[in-house]
Amino acid sequence: MSQTPEHLPPVSTIDVQSLEMLAGIDDAGKRLDKYLAEWSELSRSRLKALIKSGDVTEDGTPITNPSAKVKCEKEYIITVPAPIAAEPEAENIPLDIVYEDAHLIVISKPAGMTVHPAVGNWSGTLVNALLYHCKDTLSGIGGVMRPGIVHRIDKDTSGILVVAKDDKTHQGLSKQFADHSAERTYVCFARNAPTPREGRIETRIARHPSDRKKMAVVVPPPDHIIERLYNYEESKKGKIAITNYAYIEGYGQQKGGSIGNPLVSKIECKLETGRTHQIRVHLAHIQCTLLGDQTYGKTGAFKTANSAAELKLKAALTAFKRQALHAKSLGFIHPITEEFMQFDSELPADMLELEAALSKL
Repeated sequence: MSQTPEHLPPVSTIDVQSLEMLAGIDDAGKRLDKYLAEWSELSRSRLKALIKSGDVTEDGTPITNPSAKVKCEKEYIITVPAPIAAEPEAENIPLDIVYEDAHLIVISKPAGMTVHPAVGNWSGTLVNALLYHCKDTLSGIGGVMRPGIVHRIDKDTSGILVVAKDDKTHQGLSKQFADHSAERTYVCFARNAPTPREGRIETRIARHPSDRKKMAVVVPPPDHIIERLYNYEESKKGKIAITNYAYIEGYGQQKGGSIGNPLVSKIECKLETGRTHQIRVHLAHIQCTLLGDQTYGKTGAFKTANSAAELKLKAALTAFKRQALHAKSLGFIHPITEEFMQFDSELPADMLELEAALSKL
């Protein structure tokens, strides 16, 4: 199969994606293609082609010069065709199957596996593995890119998820995730300890205003103000996100902190909603960044090492290449049998090794 210079599969000229950003004072005077590359995740060569084809606008007016200067307080919109791969191929990839019947399959996904094909991950995904295992029995509601996929977890998060084999099951499961009746519990290791030790985090989450790879807690203006703002998109208000958390155990002692104030905490999180990166964003919001999270936290290990145990912890964190987050359990009502089903997954080996290092503090 031939590929574009961006090493992407063939694209559709019907489905498009719009990326937008309001230029700030620090952006004024920058070269247009360079500025767009800073936040769009597209290469400058790809952006130059889009600019020259009239797919980039400044306050609604197309700009066709890649070297044009950016202007402060101007809204720049990139309209880019959404890459759509040819139908994903079935791949003989081992699956950790927790449960399976004629209507659904429950998988314990390993860290490092993407759920469905997307840019940078066109093969080796859970969908590729499911196509091999389930043959033609996956629900078609998700389309060729996401057959049977009801919900997903991040590539570098491990744990339980359910996949539908028929449309009725898919619709029934999707309804439970939409009305928050599906029970989802995660376990993670995070810096510090939450205050209070048990609580509820309710915020709005939206795309980060300057880094499109990240999500962020947003505080939108009141509705009566929004109504007067020009072109204030609904997406900038964010979506309601609710996480219930509980402190399980603490490890170590913060230097100079009060007794009982640990360096690291083991925390259980129960989701009421399922926004992108929700737990990672919410725990960072309360200063409990997940260990190993290089997107929302510090990339280094602890700066000080006052004991042999802390040195071992630094080594463990250096070797730990992902966020310390595991989808431990999932509960839902089977759409066909109407039986309540609960599935659990033990911590994977890498998180058990991390926990062993933490227990030595």
